[in-house]
Amino acid sequence: MSDSPTLTPSLTGERADLLAALTKARHFLRFTTRDLTDEQVGQRTTVSELCLGGLIKHVTSVERNWVGFILEGPSAMPDFTKMTKDDWAARAAEFRMLPGETLTGVLKEYAEAAYRTDELLATLPDLDAEQPLPPAPWFEPGARQTARRVLLHIVAETAQHAGHADIIREAIDGAKSMG
Repeated sequence: MSDSPTLTPSLTGERADLLAALTKARHFLRFTTRDLTDEQVGQRTTVSELCLGGLIKHVTSVERNWVGFILEGPSAMPDFTKMTKDDWAARAAEFRMLPGETLTGVLKEYAEAAYRTDELLATLPDLDAEQPLPPAPWFEPGARQTARRVLLHIVAETAQHAGHADIIREAIDGAKSMG
């Protein structure tokens, strides 16, 4: 099930469990794109804006932003309370394949983000290290987040979008990730 290089097979305990869960969720997300064309991974198969390539782009962005948050704090993320209409439009573009984007390119970017996340998971001195969350309507003012909870969020986000991707893939050609 290894779709990306393993950083350190010597991880044990909680870190090994987090990495295993994230690796499995990533595998199922990427697996939904097997044998598809660039056009197919950009196809919307439901009334939502979601497409397979866009989901991978979004999860790539999620990993990059949250790893930045762990390392640099809230300054690594946008202040969602001050985002403009153009900012929201740019964020929405994460969920679509844009002209010139390819599945190969999207998967390469995802692998790079995943490697950085895995490296952080393996080397971060303390999973209890915490940062204040950036301003956002969905965060309580003054809330803080530990690296552990951020990593759990990345696992959950990836798994959730792997499920979305499975539905989209089945609508494209009937293929399923499981079953």
